[in-house]
Amino acid sequence: MIEYHALLLALLVGSQALFSALAILNVRHGARESRANAEWLDERIGIESVDELIDYNRATAGLGQLQSWTLLALLLVALYAGALGDAVAALRGAGLGPITQGLAFFLGILLVQRIAQAPFDLYETFVIDEQFEFNEQTPRLWLRDAAVGTVVALVLGGALLGAVLWVIAAAPTWWWVGAWLLVVGFGLVMQILYPRVIAPLFNEFEPVADGELHDAVVDVFDRAGFETSDIYTMDASRRSSRLNAYFTGFGSTKRVVLFDTLVEQLSVPEIQSVLAHELAHWKKAHIWKGLGASAIRTGVAFAALGYLVDATWLYAMFDLPAEATYAGLFVAALFVYPLFGLTAPLVNRFWLGFEREADAFAVDVMGDGRPMADALAELARENLANPFPHPWYAAFHHTHPPIPERIRAVQSEDDPDDAAASA
Repeated sequence: MIEYHALLLALLVGSQALFSALAILNVRHGARESRANAEWLDERIGIESVDELIDYNRATAGLGQLQSWTLLALLLVALYAGALGDAVAALRGAGLGPITQGLAFFLGILLVQRIAQAPFDLYETFVIDEQFEFNEQTPRLWLRDAAVGTVVALVLGGALLGAVLWVIAAAPTWWWVGAWLLVVGFGLVMQILYPRVIAPLFNEFEPVADGELHDAVVDVFDRAGFETSDIYTMDASRRSSRLNAYFTGFGSTKRVVLFDTLVEQLSVPEIQSVLAHELAHWKKAHIWKGLGASAIRTGVAFAALGYLVDATWLYAMFDLPAEATYAGLFVAALFVYPLFGLTAPLVNRFWLGFEREADAFAVDVMGDGRPMADALAELARENLANPFPHPWYAAFHHTHPPIPERIRAVQSEDDPDDAAASA
């Protein structure tokens, strides 16, 4: 039995130690390269204070690692102090049915996790983001978001988990196939629900009125070969000064969302280039390819879960009754979850190619690489993104190429000499 405990600890603690080491390596590499390229950052990105960039990335990385290690420590203490077995005994003693037991078990874990994360979210918002002038939230708005987010997570998580637990009870041998199909289907449904139902719970979306911006967006859609979808601005400035835009949904639910901060900071050609980039992900079928890759990855994970849930040693590790399949599923997930992080480079390689293709598409649509390059520079400057991530860290965590590489690439699409000068 000791070997199974050793394997579990190796996966949980070992993977976290690896990611912590990569985070430290990334911060140091970014600081060193930023100081070495301070002139380029000033002239091309508009970052006058390299120290501010370094301090922000150091602060966020440090908080992220503190949160990860704290949550891992709480998990291990709960496991090895017998809290898992006590929870199962309490649920069985309450006379609940197997599915209701499992639902209460997982929703309880979800609630505890969100409570444990709350202090870190508070610190990030009201200390780090406040220090670097990102935060626009009031404590009241933060509490509202936290409460609504928790309710949404419990409702949606409860619906999905309840369906999965029902499949386990109905088809105990091949349940993992049904559960996998449920999760894939849930992801597709969320593409419809999120923009129309969930996102409006947190932000206000206003249709872009007729005018210069509306005409510019319609023009990009026409050039990209799309019928114009619903176009909205989102009141992101209520919470943060960061810039972003996204294109979500499919079919009749497609919509373009522009952060109001992005509209205020970027020029019209820059906004057009950002939209053209987002449209490329649909034009080139990146979204569907990404969903397909995610489905394959999830399918492998569920196959592993299906094997582990039937293993008697899994329940013996923490003195769990064999009838408590939901508890066995949780322990099995602890073995499988670290593998998602460790195999991230395989998936990220696909998205790196997609992002490069989308940048090239944006240049082709605009007929000029400079608006996209300027937009990337503005996004990096306003968001204080690390322009020089360490390659090892980026392999595990980044789905986008580094900003300097992207700027050089889009400029080289129409002006190789200009791209070489910006290197």
